[in-house]
Amino acid sequence: MAGRGPFIGAIADDLTGATDLALTLARGGMRVRQVVGVPDASTDLAGTDAVIVSLKSRTIPAAEAVAQSEASAKALLAAGTHQLFFKYCSTFDSTDEGNIGPVIAALMALTGEDRTIACPAFPANGRTVYRGHLFVGNALLSESGMRNHPLTPMTDSNLPRLLRRQTDVPVSLIDISTVRTGSGAIREALKSTRGIAVIDAIEDTDLMTIGAAARGLKLVTGGSGVALGLPGNFPLDPAGASDTAAVPSGRAAVLAGSCSEATIRQVSAGLAGGMPGFRVDPYDLAAGRTTPEHAIAFATDAPGDRPPLIYASADPASVRDSQEAFGREAAGAMIEEFLGRVAIGLAARGFDRMVIAGGETSGAIIAALGVTELDVGPEIDPGVPWMIANRGGNPVALALKSGNFGANDIFLSAWGKLR
Repeated sequence: MAGRGPFIGAIADDLTGATDLALTLARGGMRVRQVVGVPDASTDLAGTDAVIVSLKSRTIPAAEAVAQSEASAKALLAAGTHQLFFKYCSTFDSTDEGNIGPVIAALMALTGEDRTIACPAFPANGRTVYRGHLFVGNALLSESGMRNHPLTPMTDSNLPRLLRRQTDVPVSLIDISTVRTGSGAIREALKSTRGIAVIDAIEDTDLMTIGAAARGLKLVTGGSGVALGLPGNFPLDPAGASDTAAVPSGRAAVLAGSCSEATIRQVSAGLAGGMPGFRVDPYDLAAGRTTPEHAIAFATDAPGDRPPLIYASADPASVRDSQEAFGREAAGAMIEEFLGRVAIGLAARGFDRMVIAGGETSGAIIAALGVTELDVGPEIDPGVPWMIANRGGNPVALALKSGNFGANDIFLSAWGKLR
């Protein structure tokens, strides 16, 4: 296999989604490399089974998301990639303007593919698709906490209907009865499909069936769950992620910028479990009453028995107030810039283990730290692995957690996978 390109070249619309996908493919026996940002001529994409490009394109203008995704796809295809994978969140975070539909349409045009699949299901985290409707646990997406998301409020659970508002590409449904008939039935249904086929999936076995049916497609789209069945389509030398990861025995911290219901619960559990907490208030930031130096000093002076928790997570009403006061994008950017500067300060003071909550927050902190490549480490919770980065010759362990993922006690329990 010397000299071949990656079997799978993936484009993820945020950093935490990329790490989630990296873990899924590594557990399937693939050698995975994650790169941050659009690859350039100096990026080494060879010698792996899968390359994942992590972008920060989920909530930027659709035209920019399309341009970044196309540039990434061109670099992956130039490296000899066999199959492209567009990875988005299992809660399908997007508005009527995009960005999921426009990016899928652009990648179809780039590859010359006239059909593809869309399946965000991730049963291990309670995301399932039935009759084209996306569920979070037992609730429709539109009745879950995602209805109050500050950037992509999800008020429609019907994925075909949502995609039709985002793109002119035809959208159809392959329902659960076809999926349960087998991969051959799915392939037959795809033969008569033009455009995007949303596919039902309720259990991991459904995702394995869908993955097998996707053999030969130039483009696959979905959450990381649908990638469960993709490694089996390629000849691999199995090598999954390790159970533990070795990093220097420095200090640990949690930086949380997500305002999802899951992260708010995790913050509460961390504080109740004895983690020293430093709350970041947008009004205090804007007025200069809180600076990165304040948070860095707090974390540095905190007792060593529990990692300090620096958080901007807030309830929906508080988020709306700050967005009205500073503007939606400006309020988020202010928090992200602050936490990025805090991360730089903590790293300089020997903090080499960080749990970071929120896709936008993770992207901002990775950029601030200057990290460009990540290796997959052990899994903490479904969809949440430790990632090991090389920063100036020193390894740093980063758990990049989607705002919607993780058990309530993840901020307390994550550290046991490191040694």
